[in-house]
Formats: sequence, structure tokens, C-alpha cells
Amino acid sequence: MADAKQAAGGGGLITTRFGNINDLFIGAGVIAVVVMLIIPLIGWMLDILMALNLIFSLLVLLTVLYSQKPTEFSLFPTVLLVTTVFGLALNVSSTRRILTKGANFDGELIKFFSDFVVGGNSENNIGIVVGFIIFIIIIAVQVVVITKGATRVSEVAARFTLDGMPVRYMAIDTEYSAGSITEEEAQRRKAEIQKESQFYGAMDGASKFISGNVKIGILITAINILGGIIVGTTIHGEGITAALKTYIRFSVGDGLLSQIPALLISTAMGIVVTRAAATGNLSEQVAEQFTISSRIYWISAAVLFCFALLPRAPLSLRVVLVLLAALMAFAGYSVGRKKKQAASFNEMMAKSKDPKKAKDDSSEMSPIVPLDALSLEIGYGLIPLVDKEKGAELLERVQGVRRQSALELGLVIPKVRIIDNMVLDPSEYCFKIKGIDVGRSKIRMGHFLCIIPGTVTEELPGDKTVDPAFGLPAQWISENRRDDAERAGYTVVDPPSIIATHLTEIIRRHAAEILGMQDTQAILDTLRKEYPAVVDEVMRPELKMPVVKIQKILHGLLKERVSIRNMVTIMEAIAEYAPLSGNVQFLIEKVRQALGSQICHQYTDENHRLRVLTIAPELEQRIIESRYETTSGVICAWDPPSAQAEWIKAVRKAAAAVRSRGYQPVILCSEQARCLVRNSTDRELPELAVISVQEITPDVIPEAVGVIRMESPSKDGGE
Repeated sequence: MADAKQAAGGGGLITTRFGNINDLFIGAGVIAVVVMLIIPLIGWMLDILMALNLIFSLLVLLTVLYSQKPTEFSLFPTVLLVTTVFGLALNVSSTRRILTKGANFDGELIKFFSDFVVGGNSENNIGIVVGFIIFIIIIAVQVVVITKGATRVSEVAARFTLDGMPVRYMAIDTEYSAGSITEEEAQRRKAEIQKESQFYGAMDGASKFISGNVKIGILITAINILGGIIVGTTIHGEGITAALKTYIRFSVGDGLLSQIPALLISTAMGIVVTRAAATGNLSEQVAEQFTISSRIYWISAAVLFCFALLPRAPLSLRVVLVLLAALMAFAGYSVGRKKKQAASFNEMMAKSKDPKKAKDDSSEMSPIVPLDALSLEIGYGLIPLVDKEKGAELLERVQGVRRQSALELGLVIPKVRIIDNMVLDPSEYCFKIKGIDVGRSKIRMGHFLCIIPGTVTEELPGDKTVDPAFGLPAQWISENRRDDAERAGYTVVDPPSIIATHLTEIIRRHAAEILGMQDTQAILDTLRKEYPAVVDEVMRPELKMPVVKIQKILHGLLKERVSIRNMVTIMEAIAEYAPLSGNVQFLIEKVRQALGSQICHQYTDENHRLRVLTIAPELEQRIIESRYETTSGVICAWDPPSAQAEWIKAVRKAAAAVRSRGYQPVILCSEQARCLVRNSTDRELPELAVISVQEITPDVIPEAVGVIRMESPSKDGGE
């Protein structure tokens, strides 16, 4: 029977009847490394494996360089062991091949490397001597400098990490007891500390692999040379001079080819253990920490220029020193300019405050420190976007977003306070609602964000990322590639538009959090000027409709992205149904029905056709029967509780099928089930629209494009 191969659900892995093919590949690879110590390898296979060893070592080094924090590459200790054993197996195989073949050795990579380093087949012995000296120097550097230092650092890091665990655990427990963090956050932090201690403990032991690899490499090279002379003179019948040239050349080439990957790995290990508490990849850290002050570059430029003026210095040296001094001066000027821009922005923000409201430090502080309803914090690298001298393009975009939100949602967004935050990365921005972080991302100044739709005709090179507003795949390209990207079918967005679009989506998702009680009262006061009868009818004492209840009704609408611009219709619906029941959820459903035409036309096409997903009748009845009243509203209490996961799985599957056909998923159900369906899917599928049959207006034509069914049998026997 043929093997059944299929793609695994989330990782795109291939499985067979023997298991996951990745597991088979890894297991076979480890066994093959051990077998290499016993079974001889032919020349071309030895070349391929040595090239793979070199490339893999380079990949490990690059992974370490671009990791955000040391513990992110938690597999590193295991990788050290595997690469060490793999390199030693290659050493044994190459030694066997060199001693067996002698001058007829067919390992092309070793021959090329030895010819390149030791001077090829020249008659003199200078190349061989130089190559041997280079080999000794590389070994000495690796043993004395890198490996010994990294081993010592890993020992100290492991010891201090282990000793500091109780204190760090105690600090987390203190924060949790004070209510500063949640239980989930406390558990996450403790898990990170445990992971960090295990990582540095493993690194302490894994560092011995590198030092042992270097020592055995020296021994193998010495054995190669000594054994080669014996084999060449006694078995192959070569003269002592010819044997020396042949086997020293091949042994040194083999030794260097094996020690270079070991040097890359040991360098990667040194970087990992010395970064300790650092976060962000190495390039970001270097860029940040070497631009702390411009003074160091000016001093360096002055010192280099003074060296260039020393007497008896040759002209070529003077030119080099002057060029280096000019480069240092330019770096100092660039760093100083960025610092001045940051300082000018801080001064501008300070002047923007009302001086009449400023008080002396000795004056009393207000007992209430208000939070901004919506604020935007930016790193100093994004200051040009709000600098009035440079157009302040972002400020205009933000004003446009506020106007657009007022028209779409009927909610007047308060002024967005824009402040600089030196804690953020220079290219990072962060949105906060009443002091709570609700969205952040990074911007590359001088670049465009190219969102990748399904119609891209040509793939352009660029750094992969995701669109911060919608999470779509995207990439950064330089400004001079914009026309190429547009022709290739990308959606090209400039930095101000990225932030403006993100702000628009933040407002849509969190409109209910922005609308406060004072804002609701302001809406009612404004509405009373034009429609006093409507407001007075709702606010009659016998209806018991305080402002807070009206605010909750508006919150319920905004959470599902229903515009509250038509406040007259909303208030009339409340006035009509409030005498029947004061339940907030009941009134929300009746208001939605009054706004049915507005809601339906959000999702219809130009022919007023509404594509909807329906729910299997037995499943909908089960949802209605699971209704459970709580102090915060009604919920869907599934029996058994595990049915909630099956329900979400069924909805997600049906929604994906609808999206694949180009339609927006909209669930149509009865009025009794609508709020239950919405509440049960709100956390996992917040973008899902749920409407009731009573919200369908006569001019809308509903068309069922799918039915939601649960795959596992329910207790009632439904699907």
C-alpha cells in the first residue's frame, strides 16, 4: 500500500505512515553522522558534506546575530553538540581518505582549499610553511581567545542566573500580590526565568564541546602529518620530501577547512553568552549604543588628523588618516544632528503646553491625574513626521482620520495627543487608550511598505514584515523602488499612511472604550437642541434610563462596528421598547432592528444581495438552550464545555470557505440566538458579523452560501 502523504494542519509538514518526515530526516541525519565514523566516504560525497558543514555553521552565526534575545535560540546547545560530532566525523573520513589515496587524494574541496592557502603545487616550500603557520595561528586564536573566554563567560552567566532566580521569583510574586500584573503574566515571567536558567546552564556544558573540538582537531592534524609520512614512505614508496609536501599540504587544508566552521560556531557561542540581558538583534544594539554621543567621533577625528601631521609620515599614510578623520567627522555630524532634532521636538512639545496652566513645582498637584482618551507615542526617529518645518504630514492625516471616524461611526474622537517617548525604539510608535497599549509597530523612514495582495505579478526583493493594521503579509522597499512595486501589483503605503491606517483600525476596534459617560451626555445635550421631544421621552423618570444605560447600549453597537450617527432612530427605538423591558441586551437588539437597513447595507453588493452563513436548525436550538444569565450579560454555556472549541472550529471553517469565494463572512440567525452567537465568537473571531432575521429589510436579498455544522455529534444527536 502506498504511503499516505498529507500536509499537517498548521506547519505545512509532510507525514507518512512512519510519522513526520522531518522527524525521520533528523533521526536519519544523526545516525548517518555516527555511521560516517566507521564507513569510508568517496571524494565527491566528502566535498558535499564539508560544504554543508561550512554553510550550516554560517547559518548558525547569522541566526545568533539576528536573534532578538539570547534565549530565543534555545536549541543552540544541542546544535553545538551535533555540529561538533558532524565536524569530527568529517575529520575522520577525510583522514582515512588522505592516508588511503596519498597523492591521488580526490577530495576536490580540500585540494582547492589547501592549494589556495599553502600556495598550490609550487616547487618551493614557502607556501606550505605559511599555510602551516596560518593554521597554528587560527588554532591559537580559537583556543586562547574565543573558546576560553566564551567558556568563562558561560560559567559566570549560568552561576549568576541560577543564584538570582529566587530574588526574581520574589519580585514577580510581589508585583502579583500588589495587583500590578495578572496571574497569567506572573506565570509567563516565571517560565521565562526558568527557560533562561536552563539555557545558560546548558550553554555552560555545551561550551566544552567547542574546546574539545579544537583540541582534537590539533591531534587529528598531527596524526595526519605523521601517519601520512609513514604511509607515504613505507606503503606508497614516496620519498621523504615528497611525502612531507603531499601530506602536510592536505593535512593543513583539511585542518583549516574543519576549523573554520568551528571558528564560526565558537564565535556564535561567544556572542550568545556575552549578550546576556540584551534585547533586539545585534545590528540594532550597535546602531543604538554607538550613537549615544557625537563627541566620541569628533575626538576620534581630531586624533586621526593629528597623526596625519606627524613628521616623516609617508604621503600614502597621511591620505589614509585624513580620509578616516573626515569619515569620523561626518559620523559625529550625523549623530549630533539627530540629537538636535530630538531636542527640538521636546522643546516644541513643551512650548505647545498652555503656559497659563503651568504651575511652580512647589504648588499642589491635583488629586486626579487624567489620562488621554487616545494618544500616540513615537520614537525620536519618527519626529520628522510631526515636525511642522517638514510639513507635519502625520498631523494632517490624524485630523483626516478623526473626521472619517465621525462620519463612519458617528463618534467624535477626542484630539489625539502625540508625544515622544524615549523608551521606545527610534523607529517605533505606540497607540494608547486611557494609558493602555492597544497597538504598536515600527516604521522604516525612507522606505515604503508594500502589502502583498494576491495579484502580484513580480516578486521584488525586500525585508519581510506584516501590515500593522490588518496583519497582512508585506515587505519594506526603498523609495526608489516605488514605481517598480506599483507596476508589480503591490499596494504601496508611505509611513504617514501606515500610521493613519493603523489609527483608523484602532478606532474601529476600540470605539466602545473611547466613548465615555461624559461623551454620551454631550451627545444627548447636542441632540436635545434639535430633537428635544425624543430625548425627553427617553429620559422620563418612569423609564429609568440613566445616562450610563444609554452608554451601554451605544457600547454594544460600537463593539460590533455599528455606527451611532443616526442617534434619532436609536433614541426612538429605546423610547418605544424601554417600557417593555429595561434589559440592555434586549434594547440593543431592538435598536439593531431599527437600524436594520444601515447594518445590512454594510455587507451587501451593488445588487443589494447579502451573502450569509446560516446555522443548522438543531445547532441553533442547542445554542438558544445554552443561554445563561450573568451579571455582565448573557453567555452561551456549552454542555459539555469542550463543545465551545468544536463550535469555534466549525465557525472558523465555514468563514474560511466563504472568504475563499471572495465574500465577507456574515452569520444570519434568529433574534434569540444572535447575541449568544456573537458573544461566543467575539474573542476568537472578533471580525465576524452576526445579524438576525429581523434586521433584514425588504430591499435586501439574502443568499445562503454555507451552513455551519458541528463535526462532533452533540448530546441531542445533531451534527
